[in-house]
Amino acid sequence: MKCIVGLGNPGKKYESTRHNIGFIVLDELARRNGFTFDENKYKSDFYVGFIQQEKVLFIKPQTFMNLSGEGVKPLLDFYKIDYTDTLVVYDDLDLPTGKIRLREKGGHGGHNGIRSLIDHLSTREFKRLRIGIGRPQDQTPVVNYVLQPFSKDDLTQVDGAIEQASRACEAWLTHSFSDVMNEYNK
Repeated sequence: MKCIVGLGNPGKKYESTRHNIGFIVLDELARRNGFTFDENKYKSDFYVGFIQQEKVLFIKPQTFMNLSGEGVKPLLDFYKIDYTDTLVVYDDLDLPTGKIRLREKGGHGGHNGIRSLIDHLSTREFKRLRIGIGRPQDQTPVVNYVLQPFSKDDLTQVDGAIEQASRACEAWLTHSFSDVMNEYNK
């Protein structure tokens, strides 16, 4: 069984903000594959089902970003999913808007949601799909920037990244992660 986690903040207020790109990708995967996040347990909305003959747990933690690990670890443990079979989708300030990058493992890179996962899972050994949101081009503080919606100018690039990230997640269900990285890290 594999797991795909999308990071974000709960509530309508944060729905289409840069920090919620992980939730947005999981919502796109749900739309493409005909499921809904109809279960809630351990502070997370989730869905368990078969996609391309692979059993998958999809998680959207309903804690705030900085506490993401609180909602993810109990579900991974409940379903006995190896942390190395987990892919986390999240925003990255250091990538240009609309670019995606997959990594086998790593540090938190200053991302508090990833920091929380590392702290709660006691490992860095989970897969990552980072989606670039760029850095503010003005004096906007980062904390405010990530909680703003994408600009109209960025929407085309973001829509492309959501499509690409969704395809990469689906590809991982039937291919090795290294093959998926080779395909999508171009």
